[in-house]
Amino acid sequence: MIKKYTGESALLFTTVIWGGTFAIIKTALGSISPMMFISLRFSVAAILLLPFVFRKMKKLDLRSVKEGIILGLLYFGGFASQTIGLNYTTATKSAFITGTFVIFTPIFQIIIEKRPPSKGNILGIILVAGGLIFLSSKGTNLAAIIHELGTNFNVGDYLTLICAVFYSLYIVYLDIVSKKIDYMPLTFMQIAVTAAGGITGAIIFQATGLEISRFILNKDVIFAVIYTSILATILTTTMQTKFQKYTTPAKAGIIFSFEPIFASIVAFFLLSEKISNFGLFGCIFIFFGLMISEVMD
Repeated sequence: MIKKYTGESALLFTTVIWGGTFAIIKTALGSISPMMFISLRFSVAAILLLPFVFRKMKKLDLRSVKEGIILGLLYFGGFASQTIGLNYTTATKSAFITGTFVIFTPIFQIIIEKRPPSKGNILGIILVAGGLIFLSSKGTNLAAIIHELGTNFNVGDYLTLICAVFYSLYIVYLDIVSKKIDYMPLTFMQIAVTAAGGITGAIIFQATGLEISRFILNKDVIFAVIYTSILATILTTTMQTKFQKYTTPAKAGIIFSFEPIFASIVAFFLLSEKISNFGLFGCIFIFFGLMISEVMD
């Protein structure tokens, strides 16, 4: 029981850190292209982490390395689609759409692990899903919210939705492999694969013209790289890899759904993106979704 609450507290803390990344990265993307930012962020993180995991990496067998690479590819898919999508949508909306992984996660949990979520988790997911809809809206009534969700979807939003699917798969697969592999080398493999994917993607995107390369090393980019590589990559990935195994994927998804709330708060101060009155109701829904899933677990 102590491990359960310690693990869930650690996951909530990672969510707080993640919440700050949307506005920070959104600001940085004015000076650096998305794939270049991914390659820089995760390369810095991998280099900093390598000395601490080098000896443990040499002890891994081939099967563990393969599972780490698969996990890393899911990790990269989520971050790549999210970061590119953030270039075309708002920080608040990106956080909301990313948060829809709370809906996909229990589905993949049933398909992959053959383990249905508890009744408390199902009720919590319903409340969180409703809260995310309210949180994302700038509408003043329910009809306006429905209209907004149906008409204002752009390419960035679709890419972010793909991110949510990737991240749902990542959460479920992490639940499987984190119980078999030491969390430190597993953390490094995820980060290293994402760094390699970012570098490869930047080269391909530049060569094909899919992304116009831009790189201005200003204070926004430097701060974003420091914050995301150390706090939002090394620290959060380590904590999630170490502690998620103490709860279920569905429950982890509910905890991570607090990310849009923290993202909205940071976006308000950094980007002046405001939360509507319905958004405040959405925050309440998400909070009660977590509480109900905790009490009924």
